[in-house]
Amino acid sequence: MKLKAIIQSCITIIAVITIAQPPSQPTHAAATTLVEAATSISELAWISGDWQTAAGGKAQIEEHWMAPAGGSMIGMGRTIAGGKTVEFEYLRIEQRGDEIYYVASPKGRCPGTDFKLTRLAGQEATFENPQHDFPKRIIYRKNSDGSLTASIDGGAGTKSMSFAYLPMTK
Repeated sequence: MKLKAIIQSCITIIAVITIAQPPSQPTHAAATTLVEAATSISELAWISGDWQTAAGGKAQIEEHWMAPAGGSMIGMGRTIAGGKTVEFEYLRIEQRGDEIYYVASPKGRCPGTDFKLTRLAGQEATFENPQHDFPKRIIYRKNSDGSLTASIDGGAGTKSMSFAYLPMTK
């Protein structure tokens, strides 16, 4: 019973602090854009291409993304270790009305798991699904050196895993 009272007190304190704070003013509104109805899948074209992690590790991961067309981007990923495919997944990013979703289908599982685009800041996109066990967020970022970083985590402030991709050479 004491635990319930403590939790209720904490929630009340947080609510009071939140209400008492004056609204914050954006400091760099141009750098960060929360996703609005005007967002188009074409704004994610920078993800398209053939990507791989650096050679020499225990495993090598590849992702291949088609350019936006017809309201979607189709992708696939595979992990190779010991000369064998140990994981694969089908991916897609699709426009659904005014919203954009990243849909992951590990091992070809159907239906896939949806992650809604919640933030787009230049060449960084955050997709979220707070109801999913793990990951809850998938973040793609195109770096100034032309590489691509994909990160997954359990939500803001949690431990994350990042994958550094380089453009594949043909």
